[in-house]
Amino acid sequence: MVRLGQNFLVDRNIVGVIERLAQLGPEDVVLEVGGGPGILSERLAERADHVHVVEIDRALEERLHDALSPFDNVTLHLADALDLDLGALDPSPTKVVANLPYSVAATIILRTIEELPGVMQWVVMIQREVGERLAATPGSSAYGTPSVLAQLACEVRVLRPVSRTVFRPVPRVDSVLVGLRRTGPAPDEGVRQLVHDAFAHRRKAIARSLALAPGAPAGVRERARTALVEMGHPADERAERLSPSEFVELAGRLSG
Repeated sequence: MVRLGQNFLVDRNIVGVIERLAQLGPEDVVLEVGGGPGILSERLAERADHVHVVEIDRALEERLHDALSPFDNVTLHLADALDLDLGALDPSPTKVVANLPYSVAATIILRTIEELPGVMQWVVMIQREVGERLAATPGSSAYGTPSVLAQLACEVRVLRPVSRTVFRPVPRVDSVLVGLRRTGPAPDEGVRQLVHDAFAHRRKAIARSLALAPGAPAGVRERARTALVEMGHPADERAERLSPSEFVELAGRLSG
């Protein structure tokens, strides 16, 4: 369990909280990454039209099959969620509800935003620091690439803290439930790359950081400085001062 970075839910009360927050209906198709022993999977299967359960640990296969055997609306994927072809899931998910493996939680959230445009809502258990990062506002120390990419497509909120005692083994970190609700499409590849490059050197100005990116086009530093001034920012502004929408504007100015 620990080697795979997963702490399993054992408290049915918090499972009920997750279910209520997810507002599951008979038309929902749910993606659960990190099925564990199936305590949340069972509850999801009782409420949703279909549930895709993804679990990387094959040692849990028998327990999951036993837990899910009463249901004919569950597809079990024994796979690494980072390698799974999300676009091939059939039926296509409309919600992501999960106790996410903490080591890959942010990556999974951003990947589902990008690759599953039909997903409109997420209710996920993640490490507190990751949740705060996703919901962080411009200018805060937690604000960074995940904040911008998530908030360009979703409204992100930390819903509530979660006690360590609801897990086995008990984690050494604090957890939160985070909710995301889609407000638009995922940012395109150009915007995503610009955001990654802008935050690659947090102590440097955006223009300088963009110039240091592999394959940076000639003159990008000065063009970025000019664009930032036209947007009302100092020429040597840092990435953490721009709002998510301003990254889209900056990308457009630099590509024009």
